[in-house]
Amino acid sequence: MTATLFWVCLAIVFYTYLGYGIVLYLLVLAKRLFTKAKPQADIPDECLPEVTLMVCAYNEEDIIKEKMDNTRQLDYPKNRLRLMWVTDGSTDSTNELLAEYEDVKVVYSPERRGKTAALKHGIKEVDTEIVIMTDANTMINAGAIREIARLMQDPKVGCVSGEKKVMAKNEGDEAAQGEGLYWKYESTLKRLDSELYSAMGAAGELCVIRRQLMTDIPDDSLLDDFVISMEIVKKGYKIAYTSQAYAMEYGSANMHEESKRKRRIAAGGLQSSWRLRSLMNPFRHPLVAFQFVSHRVLRWTITPICLFALIPLNTILVLSGAGTVYTVIWILQILFYAAATFGIRIPAYFVFMNLNVFRGMAYLLNNSTGMWEKAKRA
Repeated sequence: MTATLFWVCLAIVFYTYLGYGIVLYLLVLAKRLFTKAKPQADIPDECLPEVTLMVCAYNEEDIIKEKMDNTRQLDYPKNRLRLMWVTDGSTDSTNELLAEYEDVKVVYSPERRGKTAALKHGIKEVDTEIVIMTDANTMINAGAIREIARLMQDPKVGCVSGEKKVMAKNEGDEAAQGEGLYWKYESTLKRLDSELYSAMGAAGELCVIRRQLMTDIPDDSLLDDFVISMEIVKKGYKIAYTSQAYAMEYGSANMHEESKRKRRIAAGGLQSSWRLRSLMNPFRHPLVAFQFVSHRVLRWTITPICLFALIPLNTILVLSGAGTVYTVIWILQILFYAAATFGIRIPAYFVFMNLNVFRGMAYLLNNSTGMWEKAKRA
């Protein structure tokens, strides 16, 4: 029984972090053999759709000028780009600073109710078909909106997920480097998911939706961007992923701040896995169920449990003289965790990320509002 449980746990861990990527890559290769991608032409300026760039903000006075300077650099016709800031209970000079920009529409709520409530408030004030949601502290590349408009030509695409790029402010910045490596891995999976059928969720740094597909999600949603985008998948549309539209931001100021962010994401992952459970039904959503469970649900639920269960299970098998293979795996586990303890980048961030899933469980039990303390960036 111990040996069976050990191999089941090992298989789940391997599949979650390596196996799914391999299977996904092979499926995409097979798809390429039988289908030819149809290139989408660039759109002339006079035919580009009107879009709204919406920024939800809470006390962002320090970043407003940089964000607005970045917005001015976007390569998109000004008469087709509308700017909206939704300020959720800001108590600093955010509203006063935004008032200096004549082309910015400010939607203000005096009470802080959380980002999800702010998004829903802002969406009601949008009158363009396409809404580009982004964070105040993320900077978008100049050609992002043209790329988004190009992808939105496909009527089957209900959402576009841009790439997230994490920058390190200082050399040797542990939190930023760990997060950056994770997002390179995550971006690869998103690109392959999108090519197979649909990306599994969009990050709030650059999440684009068709306004009419917005779902009225609960205000206490911890991963609002993910849930909003996956509700669009539930309606039969796809999430297109592109690396040609990307948002850049600095990594967390330190590992303590990164832990706060990871706890919220882990808690939100558990919450959204339950609320989006209908997408796991292979009879209603066969391909989506495979992608959703493999890419998202496993790493937010049973995989961390299996990962840390391997240590005691493996130890029991070694002490009982089960065989050489178990001794070899046990030694490899010891070396891996020793590397993590001594701060070797990939093992350390991997263990850190999985430990925070358990901390996220406690976070979820103690947070009922959807509001959180924002992690400080470098």
